[in-house]
Amino acid sequence: MSIDQYIREHHDGNPEWFVEECNSVANMQRINKIVDIKEYLSGTHVILQTPSYMYNGKEFKPRKIVLQYAKNVLNFSTSYLLSHPVTLTGQDSIVKEYKRVYKKGKYDRVDFDVLDKITKYGFVAEYVYLDENKEIKSKLIDPADSYPIYDDENNYIAFIEHYTTADNVSYYTVYYPDKVQKFSNKGSQLKLIGEYNNLSGLPIVYKNQNELDSTTGRSDLEDIFTIINSMEDLLSKFTDSFYKHHNPIPVVIGQQLKGEGINPNVVGQGIVLDDGSDFKMVSNQLDYKSFETIYKTLMTTLLDISNTPGVAMGKVDISNLSEVSIRLLYSLSDLKASMNEKYMREGMEQRFDKIRKLLELKGIWISEEAYDSLGIVFQYARPQSAKEIIDNLKVLSDMGAISIESILERSPYTNDLVQELERLKDNQMGNNTGNNVDQNDMESDDLGYDIGK
Repeated sequence: MSIDQYIREHHDGNPEWFVEECNSVANMQRINKIVDIKEYLSGTHVILQTPSYMYNGKEFKPRKIVLQYAKNVLNFSTSYLLSHPVTLTGQDSIVKEYKRVYKKGKYDRVDFDVLDKITKYGFVAEYVYLDENKEIKSKLIDPADSYPIYDDENNYIAFIEHYTTADNVSYYTVYYPDKVQKFSNKGSQLKLIGEYNNLSGLPIVYKNQNELDSTTGRSDLEDIFTIINSMEDLLSKFTDSFYKHHNPIPVVIGQQLKGEGINPNVVGQGIVLDDGSDFKMVSNQLDYKSFETIYKTLMTTLLDISNTPGVAMGKVDISNLSEVSIRLLYSLSDLKASMNEKYMREGMEQRFDKIRKLLELKGIWISEEAYDSLGIVFQYARPQSAKEIIDNLKVLSDMGAISIESILERSPYTNDLVQELERLKDNQMGNNTGNNVDQNDMESDDLGYDIGK
């Protein structure tokens, strides 16, 4: 279904159809959920809504301890996959061109921000374009401002970017497959303020897996925020109990004390009671062992659900670990990273197509064979023994079972494969030239010695 047909069927051909689309119930619910996630990550947690209550005849304001574990867990998931920039592989001609585009467009930072938004909100959109200097750049669209349009068969047909500024002016950027239109209601009336050719097509939509809706992703935070809420509630209540423990309740057994009872200002004086009476201070008995058990269980559950190794959060003491042991400790993180890698590849492959199209518009043609050779290599941030990796690569090289390109791709000290290959070639040419010069000098010396004789 084309976007024109979609507008006719779902909006009766209304020229302001994008306003109706943004105000639909489904889109409003999705945007509200994203805003709630933003507020949670900024520190607005459920524990802060705990009301005050009366204790010993006075208003008691309970402790409200906020734990920002969510940020640590999500940041670890992103950094584990993309703390090292991705490595582009393929024929030298296309890798050089794409590396130049990546450097000019700062795509290493773009990739990191893309995965950061995927883990936090479930999806993000990227628009590839040519700037005023004809350089290829990418713009990430805030998930809270994103409205992708899908037809009845879940085909991606259009995209809307909508936001409202502080002065209550709404802006709409509508992306069609062949054009981009910008609207604004500044001046109390919606009007077209710009129209441009769309050279790269619709924005790329990165999204993770959502069992309920294949057109949008699901935040990783939804799996763990209830656990963090329980940890905050448990810690806050135990802290209150600790302070209440230092405020015991006086209990008199027997004859009721006459007068005003116990004077709170009396220090170091005794109390005279009738025969058979008793007086004692009753306080709460803190069961810190139960608290410790419950809190540790919740922490372990949080790390397990989020695929975060306890050693990365400082919850496990380690020493003298082998490479195999480290892999076992980070096996869940590797599993999570492989899923994130899949979501990133799906979007980056679309980005490669759009970059190729824009390069051709600039007069840079890439053959089909060179484009098919283009690949991506991710380097996980798993702690590893560089010496063990290099020894294994050396053994494979001595056996003739691996190429120099593959060795450099897997080397922990190589960040730019193409640049490293060029340096090796330059070194080899320099060594060959030096050898030829030495050989000529030796022949000249020999020739002079023969003549002298």
